[in-house]
Amino acid sequence: MNAPVPKVSIGLPVYNGEKYLRAALDSILRQDYTDFELIISDNASSDATEMICRDYAAKDPRIRYSRNTTNIGASANFNRTFALARGEFFKWAAHDDCHLPRFLSRCVEILNRAPSDVVLVAPQIGVIDEMGHSLSASTERLHLAELQAHERIGRLLREVKWAGAQFGLMRTVALKQTRLIDRFHACDYVLLFELAMLGQIWEIPEVLFQRRWHAQVSTQIHNTEAEFSAWFDPSYRPRLRDRLITTRMRVGLECLRSVSRILEDRRERLRCYSTILNAWYFANRRQFISEYAAGFTRMLRKRVSTS
Repeated sequence: MNAPVPKVSIGLPVYNGEKYLRAALDSILRQDYTDFELIISDNASSDATEMICRDYAAKDPRIRYSRNTTNIGASANFNRTFALARGEFFKWAAHDDCHLPRFLSRCVEILNRAPSDVVLVAPQIGVIDEMGHSLSASTERLHLAELQAHERIGRLLREVKWAGAQFGLMRTVALKQTRLIDRFHACDYVLLFELAMLGQIWEIPEVLFQRRWHAQVSTQIHNTEAEFSAWFDPSYRPRLRDRLITTRMRVGLECLRSVSRILEDRRERLRCYSTILNAWYFANRRQFISEYAAGFTRMLRKRVSTS
Protein backbone atom coordinates (compact mmCIF):
# COMPACT_ATOMS: atom_id res chain seq x y z
CA MET A 1 0.00 0.00 0.00
CA ASN A 2 1.34 3.43 -0.96
CA ALA A 3 1.98 5.92 1.82
CA PRO A 4 -0.45 8.89 1.90
CA VAL A 5 0.78 12.00 0.11
CA PRO A 6 1.74 14.68 2.65
CA LYS A 7 0.41 18.23 2.45
CA VAL A 8 3.89 19.75 2.75
CA SER A 9 7.24 18.75 1.28
CA ILE A 10 10.46 20.13 2.77
CA GLY A 11 13.62 19.91 0.69
CA LEU A 12 16.91 19.98 2.58
CA PRO A 13 20.02 19.92 0.36
CA VAL A 14 23.26 19.41 2.30
CA TYR A 15 26.99 19.08 1.80
CA ASN A 16 29.32 18.54 4.76
CA GLY A 17 26.81 19.97 7.20
CA GLU A 18 27.64 17.93 10.30
CA LYS A 19 28.20 20.93 12.58
CA TYR A 20 24.67 22.37 12.46
CA LEU A 21 22.65 19.59 10.82
CA ARG A 22 21.22 18.04 13.98
CA ALA A 23 19.87 21.37 15.20
CA ALA A 24 18.28 22.03 11.80
CA LEU A 25 16.67 18.58 11.67
CA ASP A 26 15.41 18.80 15.26
CA SER A 27 13.77 22.17 14.57
CA ILE A 28 11.87 20.66 11.62
CA LEU A 29 10.83 17.46 13.37
CA ARG A 30 9.54 19.46 16.36
CA GLN A 31 7.01 21.38 14.27
CA ASP A 32 3.52 21.39 15.72
CA TYR A 33 2.23 20.73 12.19
CA THR A 34 3.10 17.13 11.33
CA ASP A 35 1.72 16.39 7.85
CA PHE A 36 4.99 16.77 5.96
CA GLU A 37 7.80 14.84 4.35
CA LEU A 38 11.44 15.85 4.74
CA ILE A 39 13.54 15.15 1.65
CA ILE A 40 17.29 15.24 2.31
CA SER A 41 19.67 15.21 -0.65
CA ASP A 42 23.25 14.63 0.47
CA ASN A 43 25.65 16.03 -2.11
CA ALA A 44 28.36 13.36 -1.60
CA SER A 45 29.41 14.71 1.81
CA SER A 46 32.77 13.56 3.18
CA ASP A 47 32.06 14.28 6.86
CA ALA A 48 29.53 12.74 9.27
CA THR A 49 26.52 14.09 7.36
CA GLU A 50 25.54 10.68 5.95
CA MET A 51 25.68 9.01 9.36
CA ILE A 52 23.57 11.75 10.94
CA CYS A 53 20.95 11.63 8.18
CA ARG A 54 20.64 7.85 8.19
CA ASP A 55 20.28 7.86 11.97
CA TYR A 56 17.43 10.40 11.84
CA ALA A 57 15.75 8.66 8.88
CA ALA A 58 15.75 5.35 10.77
CA LYS A 59 13.83 6.99 13.61
CA ASP A 60 11.29 9.07 11.67
CA PRO A 61 9.43 7.72 8.60
CA ARG A 62 8.72 11.24 7.37
CA ILE A 63 12.39 11.56 6.35
CA ARG A 64 13.43 10.49 2.87
CA TYR A 65 17.21 10.43 2.60
CA SER A 66 19.20 10.05 -0.62
CA ARG A 67 22.87 10.51 -1.36
CA ASN A 68 24.48 11.64 -4.61
CA THR A 69 27.47 9.57 -5.74
CA THR A 70 29.28 12.77 -6.76
CA ASN A 71 28.87 16.45 -5.92
CA ILE A 72 26.41 17.75 -8.51
CA GLY A 73 26.62 21.37 -7.36
CA ALA A 74 24.42 23.44 -5.09
CA SER A 75 21.92 24.38 -7.79
CA ALA A 76 21.20 20.83 -8.96
CA ASN A 77 21.09 19.56 -5.39
CA PHE A 78 18.54 22.19 -4.34
CA ASN A 79 16.41 21.37 -7.38
CA ARG A 80 16.71 17.63 -6.83
CA THR A 81 14.86 17.93 -3.53
CA PHE A 82 12.01 19.67 -5.34
CA ALA A 83 11.94 17.03 -8.08
CA LEU A 84 11.36 14.38 -5.39
CA ALA A 85 8.62 16.35 -3.62
CA ARG A 86 5.00 15.19 -3.55
CA GLY A 87 3.24 17.82 -1.43
CA GLU A 88 0.81 20.55 -2.44
CA PHE A 89 3.10 23.02 -0.66
CA PHE A 90 6.89 23.07 -0.72
CA LYS A 91 9.71 24.79 1.12
CA TRP A 92 13.49 24.61 1.12
CA ALA A 93 15.41 24.31 4.36
CA ALA A 94 19.12 24.92 4.86
CA HIS A 95 21.23 22.54 6.93
CA ASP A 96 22.37 25.35 9.25
CA ASP A 97 19.14 27.30 9.85
CA CYS A 98 16.39 26.68 12.42
CA HIS A 99 12.60 26.84 12.36
CA LEU A 100 10.52 27.77 15.37
CA PRO A 101 7.78 25.21 16.26
CA ARG A 102 4.87 27.14 14.70
CA PHE A 103 6.55 27.87 11.36
CA LEU A 104 4.68 25.26 9.31
CA SER A 105 1.32 25.54 11.06
CA ARG A 106 1.16 29.30 10.56
CA CYS A 107 2.28 29.14 6.92
CA VAL A 108 -0.14 26.31 6.07
CA GLU A 109 -2.99 28.06 7.86
CA ILE A 110 -2.51 31.22 5.81
CA LEU A 111 -1.96 29.48 2.46
CA ASN A 112 -5.07 27.35 3.01
CA ARG A 113 -7.31 30.38 3.40
CA ALA A 114 -5.49 32.74 1.01
CA PRO A 115 -6.63 33.31 -2.58
CA SER A 116 -5.02 30.95 -5.09
CA ASP A 117 -2.89 33.76 -6.51
CA VAL A 118 -0.95 33.96 -3.24
CA VAL A 119 2.03 31.80 -4.22
CA LEU A 120 4.37 32.25 -1.23
CA VAL A 121 3.97 32.86 2.48
CA ALA A 122 7.02 33.67 4.61
CA PRO A 123 7.47 34.80 8.22
CA GLN A 124 9.85 37.43 9.48
CA ILE A 125 13.40 36.26 10.09
CA GLY A 126 15.66 36.24 13.10
CA VAL A 127 19.45 35.95 12.88
CA ILE A 128 21.42 33.62 15.16
CA ASP A 129 25.13 32.98 15.62
CA GLU A 130 27.13 29.73 15.63
CA MET A 131 25.92 28.89 19.15
CA GLY A 132 22.29 29.63 18.37
CA HIS A 133 22.25 32.93 20.24
CA SER A 134 20.03 35.64 18.81
CA LEU A 135 21.87 38.42 17.01
CA SER A 136 19.08 40.49 15.53
CA ALA A 137 15.82 40.44 13.63
CA SER A 138 15.92 41.05 9.91
CA THR A 139 14.67 44.50 8.93
CA GLU A 140 13.66 43.22 5.49
CA ARG A 141 9.94 43.24 4.84
CA LEU A 142 8.31 41.52 1.89
CA HIS A 143 4.54 41.69 1.70
CA LEU A 144 3.49 41.99 -1.94
CA ALA A 145 -0.30 42.06 -2.09
CA GLU A 146 -0.57 44.26 -5.20
CA LEU A 147 -2.77 42.85 -7.96
CA GLN A 148 -0.51 43.78 -10.89
CA ALA A 149 2.78 41.96 -11.57
CA HIS A 150 4.72 45.14 -12.36
CA GLU A 151 3.69 46.67 -9.03
CA ARG A 152 4.84 43.60 -7.08
CA ILE A 153 8.21 43.30 -8.81
CA GLY A 154 8.81 47.02 -8.40
CA ARG A 155 8.53 46.78 -4.63
CA LEU A 156 10.57 43.59 -4.56
CA LEU A 157 13.46 45.10 -6.55
CA ARG A 158 13.51 48.18 -4.34
CA GLU A 159 13.21 46.43 -0.97
CA VAL A 160 14.75 42.95 -1.04
CA LYS A 161 18.31 42.61 0.27
CA TRP A 162 18.58 39.15 1.87
CA ALA A 163 16.04 37.24 -0.23
CA GLY A 164 15.23 35.22 2.89
CA ALA A 165 11.65 34.65 1.71
CA GLN A 166 12.95 31.86 -0.53
CA PHE A 167 12.78 29.70 2.62
CA GLY A 168 9.07 30.35 3.03
CA LEU A 169 6.23 28.00 2.06
CA MET A 170 5.28 27.98 -1.64
CA ARG A 171 2.55 26.51 -3.76
CA THR A 172 4.16 23.65 -5.67
CA VAL A 173 2.17 24.44 -8.81
CA ALA A 174 3.61 27.96 -8.88
CA LEU A 175 7.17 26.91 -8.11
CA LYS A 176 7.07 24.51 -11.07
CA GLN A 177 6.65 27.50 -13.37
CA THR A 178 9.93 29.09 -12.23
CA ARG A 179 13.55 28.33 -13.06
CA LEU A 180 13.98 27.13 -9.47
CA ILE A 181 17.54 27.63 -8.18
CA ASP A 182 19.60 28.64 -11.19
CA ARG A 183 23.38 28.39 -11.60
CA PHE A 184 24.57 31.92 -10.81
CA HIS A 185 25.22 34.10 -7.79
CA ALA A 186 22.07 35.77 -6.40
CA CYS A 187 19.76 33.40 -8.30
CA ASP A 188 17.53 33.43 -5.20
CA TYR A 189 16.62 37.04 -5.99
CA VAL A 190 15.52 35.98 -9.47
CA LEU A 191 13.48 33.11 -8.03
CA LEU A 192 11.57 35.55 -5.80
CA PHE A 193 11.19 37.86 -8.79
CA GLU A 194 9.57 35.10 -10.84
CA LEU A 195 7.26 34.13 -7.98
CA ALA A 196 6.24 37.78 -7.60
CA MET A 197 5.27 37.87 -11.27
CA LEU A 198 3.19 34.72 -10.82
CA GLY A 199 1.28 35.98 -7.78
CA GLN A 200 1.20 37.64 -4.40
CA ILE A 201 3.76 37.07 -1.64
CA TRP A 202 2.44 37.44 1.90
CA GLU A 203 4.49 38.04 5.01
CA ILE A 204 3.58 36.67 8.43
CA PRO A 205 4.40 39.41 10.99
CA GLU A 206 6.08 36.98 13.38
CA VAL A 207 9.67 35.76 13.67
CA LEU A 208 9.31 32.02 13.00
CA PHE A 209 12.55 31.33 11.13
CA GLN A 210 16.19 31.78 12.19
CA ARG A 211 19.03 32.14 9.71
CA ARG A 212 22.39 31.21 11.12
CA TRP A 213 25.33 33.52 10.48
CA HIS A 214 28.71 31.81 10.70
CA ALA A 215 32.11 31.66 9.03
CA GLN A 216 31.17 28.88 6.59
CA VAL A 217 28.07 30.37 4.94
CA SER A 218 28.39 30.56 1.16
CA THR A 219 28.68 34.35 1.09
CA GLN A 220 31.65 34.15 3.45
CA ILE A 221 33.70 31.39 1.83
CA HIS A 222 33.17 32.44 -1.81
CA ASN A 223 34.74 35.75 -2.72
CA THR A 224 34.50 35.93 -6.52
CA GLU A 225 31.86 35.32 -9.17
CA ALA A 226 33.89 32.38 -10.47
CA GLU A 227 33.90 30.75 -7.02
CA PHE A 228 30.14 31.17 -6.67
CA SER A 229 29.52 29.83 -10.17
CA ALA A 230 31.66 26.74 -9.50
CA TRP A 231 29.78 26.16 -6.22
CA PHE A 232 26.45 26.25 -8.02
CA ASP A 233 27.73 24.19 -10.97
CA PRO A 234 31.00 22.17 -10.77
CA SER A 235 31.17 22.04 -14.59
CA TYR A 236 31.44 25.83 -14.77
CA ARG A 237 34.36 27.27 -16.73
CA PRO A 238 35.18 31.01 -16.64
CA ARG A 239 34.19 33.01 -19.71
CA LEU A 240 35.10 36.52 -20.81
CA ARG A 241 31.56 37.83 -20.36
CA ASP A 242 31.66 36.75 -16.70
CA ARG A 243 34.37 39.34 -16.13
CA LEU A 244 32.28 42.04 -17.78
CA ILE A 245 28.97 41.37 -16.02
CA THR A 246 28.77 42.00 -12.28
CA THR A 247 26.32 40.25 -9.97
CA ARG A 248 24.11 43.35 -9.87
CA MET A 249 24.05 43.57 -13.65
CA ARG A 250 23.40 39.83 -13.98
CA VAL A 251 20.38 39.97 -11.66
CA GLY A 252 18.81 42.70 -13.78
CA LEU A 253 19.47 40.84 -17.03
CA GLU A 254 18.00 37.62 -15.63
CA CYS A 255 14.92 39.49 -14.43
CA LEU A 256 14.40 40.86 -17.94
CA ARG A 257 14.72 37.33 -19.26
CA SER A 258 12.20 36.07 -16.69
CA VAL A 259 9.57 38.56 -17.85
CA SER A 260 9.73 37.22 -21.40
CA ARG A 261 9.46 33.58 -20.30
CA ILE A 262 6.64 33.94 -17.74
CA LEU A 263 4.28 36.74 -18.79
CA GLU A 264 2.05 36.34 -21.84
CA ASP A 265 0.22 39.67 -21.69
CA ARG A 266 2.18 42.08 -23.89
CA ARG A 267 1.10 45.22 -22.04
CA GLU A 268 2.08 43.82 -18.65
CA ARG A 269 5.40 42.66 -20.09
CA LEU A 270 6.20 46.20 -21.21
CA ARG A 271 5.23 47.54 -17.78
CA CYS A 272 7.56 45.02 -16.13
CA TYR A 273 10.44 45.87 -18.48
CA SER A 274 9.99 49.54 -17.62
CA THR A 275 9.81 48.74 -13.91
CA ILE A 276 13.09 46.80 -14.03
CA LEU A 277 14.86 49.63 -15.83
CA ASN A 278 13.66 52.15 -13.26
CA ALA A 279 13.61 50.16 -10.02
CA TRP A 280 16.85 48.27 -10.65
CA TYR A 281 19.14 49.73 -13.29
CA PHE A 282 18.41 53.43 -12.78
CA ALA A 283 18.17 53.09 -8.98
CA ASN A 284 21.53 51.26 -8.86
CA ARG A 285 23.36 53.35 -11.46
CA ARG A 286 25.96 54.64 -8.98
CA GLN A 287 26.72 51.13 -7.76
CA PHE A 288 27.11 49.94 -11.36
CA ILE A 289 29.64 52.69 -12.06
CA SER A 290 31.53 51.96 -8.84
CA GLU A 291 31.62 48.19 -9.48
CA TYR A 292 32.85 48.55 -13.05
CA ALA A 293 35.47 51.09 -12.02
CA ALA A 294 36.72 48.71 -9.31
CA GLY A 295 36.77 45.80 -11.75
CA PHE A 296 38.67 47.80 -14.35
CA THR A 297 41.23 48.82 -11.71
CA ARG A 298 41.72 45.19 -10.65
CA MET A 299 42.21 44.15 -14.26
CA LEU A 300 44.86 46.83 -14.82
CA ARG A 301 46.70 45.86 -11.63
CA LYS A 302 46.68 42.21 -12.66
CA ARG A 303 48.14 43.06 -16.06
CA VAL A 304 50.87 45.17 -14.48
CA SER A 305 51.76 42.45 -11.97
CA THR A 306 52.07 39.80 -14.69
CA SER A 307 53.96 41.93 -17.22
